[in-house]
Amino acid sequence: MMGSAMCMPLCDNGHEVRLVGTHLDREIIERVAQDRWHPTLKRTLPDRIVPIQVEELAEAVSGVDLIICGVSSFGVEWFAEHAAPLIPEGTPVLAVTKGLAEEENGNLIPFPHWWARRANRHISFNAIGGPCTSYELADRRHSHVHFCGGDLAVLQSLKAMLETEYYHVSLSTDVVGIETAVALKNAYALAVTLAVGQQQRAEGEGGQLAYNPQAALFGQSVREMTELVGLLGGRPESVTAGIADLYVTIFGGRTRRLGILLGQGLTFSQAMEELSGVTLESVAITTRIARAVRGKAAQGHWPLDSFPLLLHVDEVINKGAAVKIPWHKFTSLA
Repeated sequence: MMGSAMCMPLCDNGHEVRLVGTHLDREIIERVAQDRWHPTLKRTLPDRIVPIQVEELAEAVSGVDLIICGVSSFGVEWFAEHAAPLIPEGTPVLAVTKGLAEEENGNLIPFPHWWARRANRHISFNAIGGPCTSYELADRRHSHVHFCGGDLAVLQSLKAMLETEYYHVSLSTDVVGIETAVALKNAYALAVTLAVGQQQRAEGEGGQLAYNPQAALFGQSVREMTELVGLLGGRPESVTAGIADLYVTIFGGRTRRLGILLGQGLTFSQAMEELSGVTLESVAITTRIARAVRGKAAQGHWPLDSFPLLLHVDEVINKGAAVKIPWHKFTSLA
């Protein structure tokens, strides 16, 4: 949906957009071709859109100035295998995908770096980080994002293509920092919304609201996110993009729903049944980051006790633990 929403600033800037669906998006592309209605975004796309099925991908990427990758983190392997080999050398890629790839040695790297290693060709892989939901972008609401990549000149050209009066773009060469921060927001949005579920369990849905617990978990999330970004080699100022993205994610979507269900007392398996067994970015990134933290701590590299909130969420998801927020581990003496 975010890939489709990116059509708005592109079309508003006068670009022709070839909207290519993956093998999972056939019905969406068929509907967009019919009357420009996007059935999951629930918005009408501009007339400049040229909807294209995946079988025509090779023709679609020919002669373009930019390729925007709209797959989720579960589609990065597909993109590397089926799309990247068709990209002409010198054509930049800008990805909306949020997450981190896990290497065999347990290290975590941002997807642009992972794609570049897999491609082994001269392609500039860049990414977008920051608070921007597909629905609000499609409605042209003011949004501020970060484009990150290794070449500032490329980033400046991407900004010129996409920035509008409502889509505001900052640039950063700190790919590790930006991408780590916005990936972590999925895990910590789940953590913060545990407090919403606990309050609903105590007061009932529609009962008294409580913001202190949510704010405390938000603060602990920012603390842990900041340390993780630093441990992975990102710059401190890049955490801002993840903090803003965390704020947005807490207020809606399936991650919020999962956190509420867990906070209400459901086990992870019960909560996933309620959500019809959908695969969530928040579950994947929590599992991946927690595994890396435990591995690095076992090697004596990272401080395990610096991440009590992340590790508790991991225990709830992967070890069947009940939600019991470790408040006493959040306090400090200095």
